[in-house]
Amino acid sequence: MFMKWKKASFFMVLVLMSGVLAACGSDSESNNGGSSGANGEEISGMITAAGSTALQPLADEAANEFMANNPNVSVSVQGGGSGTGINQVASGAVNIGNSDVPSADKMEDEKLAGELVDNKVSGIAFGIVVNKDVTVEDLTIEQIQGIFSGKIKNWKEVGGEDLEINVVNRPASSGTRTAFENTIMQDVKIDDSIGTNQDSNGAVENSINSTSGSISYLAMSYLVEGKETTLKTVTIDGAEPTTEDVANGSYPFWSYEYMVTKGEPEGAVKAFIDFMISDDFAGKVDEMGYIPMSELE
Repeated sequence: MFMKWKKASFFMVLVLMSGVLAACGSDSESNNGGSSGANGEEISGMITAAGSTALQPLADEAANEFMANNPNVSVSVQGGGSGTGINQVASGAVNIGNSDVPSADKMEDEKLAGELVDNKVSGIAFGIVVNKDVTVEDLTIEQIQGIFSGKIKNWKEVGGEDLEINVVNRPASSGTRTAFENTIMQDVKIDDSIGTNQDSNGAVENSINSTSGSISYLAMSYLVEGKETTLKTVTIDGAEPTTEDVANGSYPFWSYEYMVTKGEPEGAVKAFIDFMISDDFAGKVDEMGYIPMSELE
């Protein structure tokens, strides 16, 4: 009788020790530097994003911070324009299509467009930028329409000096151009036969800096860190491309920035998009010339 009790006690001790060891092992795994998603799973995988060059700097910064916090995730961000990003995510070539406009604006195939989800991650204002030799400080929407439609050809027609206007446009695939057409040009058609076309915000910046009398439109994220000293931004009907003027409705030239996914985002992709709109990243959003979602909701 004593021996049976002794054996039973021994087995009970083994079971208890096993439970303690398992608990210790679990604690060790949870504190080894790995991150967990909303359901407690560790975040891992590869995320590919392409599209808007206006959103690219912010997406790059978010990717670097997100990978630092989640070492088992790899994030690759490329440009190419909003139209390219939307078409690539629709075809399954990338996980995220970065865009300055809703995906429906760039998708002719209604069936494919219906499969896409537009995830708002920030706002962005766009500035009307001119070469430093242009003396005009403010333009009305009607004057901007006249310039880009080819009706106004000299700066003296809008209160400036006798200087030829050189228009720098964006290609049709550009989300920045679509935002410009929707908010500024409206029903007035851009004349693509005048001036030149540049395929990215960076190329526009270089072209404006090097071309006398030039004018274009540029994401304000490219005018931070002292760049406003080399590029001149004109106001529109007296309003400035600031968070305050966008939020109060006086500045018209802005849009949401979207991370478009095929279906609702899941796993690492959802975690990355959630990080983009989180309070933890909002300070960086503002610092880099974008508008946090909290300012627009």
